Amino acid sequence: MKYLFQTGVIFAVTLIGEILSQIIPLPIPGSIYGLVLLFLLLLTGILKLKYVEGAGNFFLAILPFLFISNCVSLMDSMSLLGENVIAIVILTIVSTLVVMVVTGGVAQLFINGKQRKAAKAAERGGKTNE
Repeated sequence: MKYLFQTGVIFAVTLIGEILSQIIPLPIPGSIYGLVLLFLLLLTGILKLKYVEGAGNFFLAILPFLFISNCVSLMDSMSLLGENVIAIVILTIVSTLVVMVVTGGVAQLFINGKQRKAAKAAERGGKTNE
């Protein structure tokens, strides 16, 4: 019964996201609105993790099975993909590199910011001891 309630909570947030996508005139899928809404609810503490954790872990465990139908559809379209295989490979490599560079850059910014903050705190701490 617990998992049924948790699944219902996740589906309710997803439904609200779908409704928001119909109301807000932006080209953003409802699933994205739902994910952001769920994140904000969890972050603010309005929704406790215990209300979605079990069902969320279950969905993560079965996630590979949810992609089977997509893979079968992709296999049906192999003739279309075969014509553009070089472009697809190049785009995949370039997009992967871009994601890696951007992620590394953002991580480095956070690390440098933390180090600067720690250095300032140590500097202030050193001045108060004098």
